[in-house]
Amino acid sequence: MLDLIVRAARLPEGKQPVDIAVRGDRIVEIAPRIEAAATREIDAGGHLVSPPFVDPHFHMDATLSLGLPRLNRSGTLLEGIALWGELKPMLTVEAVMERALHYCDLAVSQGLLAIRSHVDVCDDRLTATEALIEVRRRVAPYIDLQLVAFPQDGLFRSANAEANLLRALDMGVDVVGGIPHFERTMQAGTDSVRRLCEIAAERGLPVDLHCDESDDPMSRHIETLAAETTRLGLQGRVVGSHCTSMHSMDNYYASKLIPLIAEAGLHIVPNPLINITLQGRSDTYPRRRGLTRVAELRAAGVNVAFGQDCTMDPWYPLGSADMLEVAHMGIHAVPMTSREAMAWAFRSVTLGGAAAMGLPDPSLRVGGPASLVVLQARDPIEAVRMRATRLFVVRDGRVLAETAPRLARLAPARTARNAGPRRLCTDCRRLT
Repeated sequence: MLDLIVRAARLPEGKQPVDIAVRGDRIVEIAPRIEAAATREIDAGGHLVSPPFVDPHFHMDATLSLGLPRLNRSGTLLEGIALWGELKPMLTVEAVMERALHYCDLAVSQGLLAIRSHVDVCDDRLTATEALIEVRRRVAPYIDLQLVAFPQDGLFRSANAEANLLRALDMGVDVVGGIPHFERTMQAGTDSVRRLCEIAAERGLPVDLHCDESDDPMSRHIETLAAETTRLGLQGRVVGSHCTSMHSMDNYYASKLIPLIAEAGLHIVPNPLINITLQGRSDTYPRRRGLTRVAELRAAGVNVAFGQDCTMDPWYPLGSADMLEVAHMGIHAVPMTSREAMAWAFRSVTLGGAAAMGLPDPSLRVGGPASLVVLQARDPIEAVRMRATRLFVVRDGRVLAETAPRLARLAPARTARNAGPRRLCTDCRRLT
């Protein structure tokens, strides 16, 4: 007796629908037709079934705090940081937890089951750290939540940042974070990268730095991060997040830098929604797009994984925990509209994000985890184009969320002019 069978599932790389059999928390068989009984069956109806979505870059301590204590009037990164600094003294463990848990519920409904969240450690009380460690414990049955010790005000710029970062790691935070471009000088930024990587190496932890989130082409801390990764043997467990200064670098320097990133085995996490919103704010015209060099990094073999970054907080007034929205915006902002590139955008918010977080391979395969999302789409490109409804969300063989399919219901004809049969064209989603 099986626990679950998903019938007529179309896999991301598959041509024909298959059945997926689940026992416990594992996939035990994938075949064109499985003749067996199960406690529950889901009819995917030929729709796409994929691994869960992954967000490798988020700020859960600030999420859903829009308007507290005021709005970001300029829309800039720096005003957002200043605004967050005003809010930090007002934070309570209960308020941070309430907002974070509400966001986690939203994430599950969107099929988002793995999140890496940066948590600011420049508050001597470590209020947000305490709150999110408890949130991580509570959501563990349905979300893989990793926490990054993030000195938002700078490792050296903020008086107690390093001591607080070490305290947060002692409390059980998973990843070493940093923000070298926010230090007072370029040299201090370089020194912070070196120190943070050494801390990670000493403790056997991953590294994830906000790196060069700037329009300044001379902000080149990603180069130092690549060098330190290689020096300390951290290959494969280091992420450079944002890296927006690369959009302003000259091509000659970029042609040197990108192979160094690839050689060091860095993961790069751009955040399309936020990068194109915050960057280029001082430009008149022509105005820069604000996203890093995704195509060039991919061509060099670098794992690039899109992140959400923010949802309704001091930096971004929108957001919905929808990684298909993130992929959709990435396609437009890069831009990349080949069939291969659009299909890759889907992989970047599933398999690519999992690799950046150091998670086990989440691909749907025999022996793999029984965690999946049934999407109202026939293939990954259509899923991104339509930002497809998540019909079922399954974690370790358990159905966590169900959503009715999106349908068009036609009103009856009122006049002779519009009388007559009408149907929904399934290929182009318009009425004919």
